[in-house]
Amino acid sequence: MTELVVRRLLIDLEQPVERHWCDGDAFLTAWFNALSMSFPIGEQFFIDSVRDGFKALPVDQQARFRTEVQGFVGQEATHRRLHGLFNDQIARHGLRNEWEPRARRRLALLAGGDVRHGVAITAANEHFTALFAEWMLAHPQVLGRSEPRLRTLWLWHSAEEAEHKSTAFDIYQALAGSHAWRVKWMRRVTVIFLSDALRQTVCNLRADGSLWRWSTWRSAARHLLGREGLLRTSYRPWRQYFREDFHPTQQHSDLSANWLAANAASYTRVGA
Repeated sequence: MTELVVRRLLIDLEQPVERHWCDGDAFLTAWFNALSMSFPIGEQFFIDSVRDGFKALPVDQQARFRTEVQGFVGQEATHRRLHGLFNDQIARHGLRNEWEPRARRRLALLAGGDVRHGVAITAANEHFTALFAEWMLAHPQVLGRSEPRLRTLWLWHSAEEAEHKSTAFDIYQALAGSHAWRVKWMRRVTVIFLSDALRQTVCNLRADGSLWRWSTWRSAARHLLGREGLLRTSYRPWRQYFREDFHPTQQHSDLSANWLAANAASYTRVGA
């Protein structure tokens, strides 16, 4: 089992955020803003799904997962709270969160169903966020001259996503979730997540007045599809999820642990 530490990030998100806070890049700012808009409702769904899956386990299995689930819930709750504060700041720029209402309507359809569906959806999303986190930690220059508190926010979130990427997957396996449904949900999540992320990014750029600038499209092509782009470099590890013998720990790196160790002054351990 993975030891998951709940951390309190030592940054102030009550202060305003610049319009193009990500190194002055309109596309990157709109992209990260879009992702952040999905986090409060998404993180709450992940918390609820993992809790429900945990409760559905036999008692002996609950003992095995109890500490890890507590850590997972604590980390995700902290992400939800801090990105809620961040979202309050970017809303002042006239951005409208159209992602959350759509997600809320879709998630309502799962109410009362087999808890394994929620856990499978969570595991698929956690694989996505772990891939994105790995890319962020491997390319910290993307945040460039972003102000330190926002740079810390995104790299800390990335480090913790990489840290708890196995929790929902392991609970799904413990619940005897099938491989067939695991990959079906990954296919669905892939379409929904990327469609919503790109749609919200376009909405953000349109509201910002930056949608039809050449520099916006050049940045999008470079950071998503370029040689070191997010989608291009994530494709192969994304496909590995469909193997029957896949486990998240097979995609291991030290970037998360290294960042947390090097930036220990940026947070305190909750309960320490």
